[in-house]
Amino acid sequence: MKHFTISLLSLLIITSCGPGKQLSNTSKASNVSASVYWQQHVDYAIEIDMDVNSYRYKGKQKLVYTNNSPDVLNRVYYHLYFNAFQPGSEMDVRSLNIKDPSPKISDRISKLQPNEIGYIKVNSLKQNGTTISHHTVGTVLEVQLDKPIGPGEKVTFDMDFDAQVPIQIRRSGRNNKEGVALSMSQWYPKLAEYDDEGWHADPYIGREFHGVWGDFDVKLTIDEDYVVGGTGYLQGEPTVESGKKTLHFKAPRVHDFTWAADPDFIHDTFQIQNGPLLHFYYKKDLEQQYLDNWKKLPSETAMLMDFFSENIGKYPYDQYSVIQGGDGGMEYAMCTLITGKRSYGSLLGVTAHELAHTWFQFLLASNETKHEWMDEGFTSYISALAMNALRDDKKPNPLEGSYRGYLALANSGYEQPLTTHSDRYEFNQVYSNAAYSKGAVFLAQLGYVIGEDNLKKTIKKYFDDFSFKHPKPFDIIRTAERITDFELDWYFIDFAQTTNTIDYGVKSIDGKSVTLERKGLMPMPIDLSVTYIDGTTEDFYIPLQMMRGEKPTSATIISDWAWAMPTYSFKTKKEIESVEIDASQMMADVDRGNNVLTD
Repeated sequence: MKHFTISLLSLLIITSCGPGKQLSNTSKASNVSASVYWQQHVDYAIEIDMDVNSYRYKGKQKLVYTNNSPDVLNRVYYHLYFNAFQPGSEMDVRSLNIKDPSPKISDRISKLQPNEIGYIKVNSLKQNGTTISHHTVGTVLEVQLDKPIGPGEKVTFDMDFDAQVPIQIRRSGRNNKEGVALSMSQWYPKLAEYDDEGWHADPYIGREFHGVWGDFDVKLTIDEDYVVGGTGYLQGEPTVESGKKTLHFKAPRVHDFTWAADPDFIHDTFQIQNGPLLHFYYKKDLEQQYLDNWKKLPSETAMLMDFFSENIGKYPYDQYSVIQGGDGGMEYAMCTLITGKRSYGSLLGVTAHELAHTWFQFLLASNETKHEWMDEGFTSYISALAMNALRDDKKPNPLEGSYRGYLALANSGYEQPLTTHSDRYEFNQVYSNAAYSKGAVFLAQLGYVIGEDNLKKTIKKYFDDFSFKHPKPFDIIRTAERITDFELDWYFIDFAQTTNTIDYGVKSIDGKSVTLERKGLMPMPIDLSVTYIDGTTEDFYIPLQMMRGEKPTSATIISDWAWAMPTYSFKTKKEIESVEIDASQMMADVDRGNNVLTD
């Protein structure tokens, strides 16, 4: 254990802005109340012509951007994600230097040849017909506007670009390990999001994404024997000319557009009664066992869709596609790319997880580059419940794997708080345990705190209030507070913003008296099970004073425990044999060895 001596300096910073001086080169300050929610809007019209032999394509993009912010914008930024797949890129260098590199990336980018790299080259860019200055910096295009965009104004950007699809390494690419020709995610110049925190023009280093809500109109020209699936609704029959076809897609109210294509795709469909049409795309040359798995998948995918719609909120689109492609599993608008050579249990499990992301990230569009645990963790939570119901496992705690992952992290000495940017974790494994496991425990344990019925109401209310928006971490807690009328900021602060841990123990039993102790810094209400000498049992509930309320419970409610008090004692009516804290194990106590004591 390292010990640090910290000197605290008192700093007085005096700033002033002279007459006419701007507060930043990006936006001017506004007196609009921060409580007024707003979000930007973008309409894309994209045309591309794909050469399936060279894996290069030419693109034209017309983008209509609406500035719904109260700020004047002097610059805009685009993401050029394919530029990450070049030797010497930030993604390459990060993978070569992190202590536990992802095997999907490792040193593969550093070995790419010029005809294997990815790139997006912007040839020209105009603002309302006027050519404007732009500069490519890695995976970000920096654009200096001809004229500022004022609050409420719309502007049209016209762009010509060339691109090359990289060898499939991370999510996107050509010729993945299962032979899928094109997995086309993050393939177009994508406008960066601007919100009340400013611009989010993060470089693409390896994690996930954030985008502007809008409508997409995409025309894709490709060899006529390629089968294409992905985001959006196909508009009529493709037009065919000189051996190539043009497919026209429209996708309303999404914040990304993804597609995949292969000449050997099988395309199956499954209509959900009173629900969307499901599409399934997979290679016809798969081994028979894998083909059989894909044929079994549609009916249970429909059950998963029903589960999520019932327990979160109704799926709002008319279709969803499960597509073989990519490098594992990754969620996109109206579709997912997953690898297909899996056991049936694995195929169904990855489909459940990626489908659940439609709610926790694509409809509840949190910024997963900053708040990765909100999409990965909440998705892990709801998909575990869905699989438990679908497979009729009846596990008392379907999240037991997530609890194990979090407890291993909390006791490892390497944990970083959930406020850590997804690219700033020291270890990939720490990122995974934080985002997936601790994020899932955050939601599951919230059910322990406020009661399962209240958690179910909270999730549905959260969906109703924040779908098609960009919710932030505190929004889920404020929703829970509105449902319960409890004070819950302590829970959010300790579990999401610090690495404080929960550790309660039974200190002593003396006849009819029990003394408990709080050993960890994080406070919690306590569920307690008492077994008496005569063999009978009784459950007690000790409210946390700072919560200002009690969850619904059939247990005997006794007096509040004030957090600052390290011990808590009470008496029962009968002689005690043993006491157990949190028999359900839904509280993420980092040391359960002191949770049980027998007299």
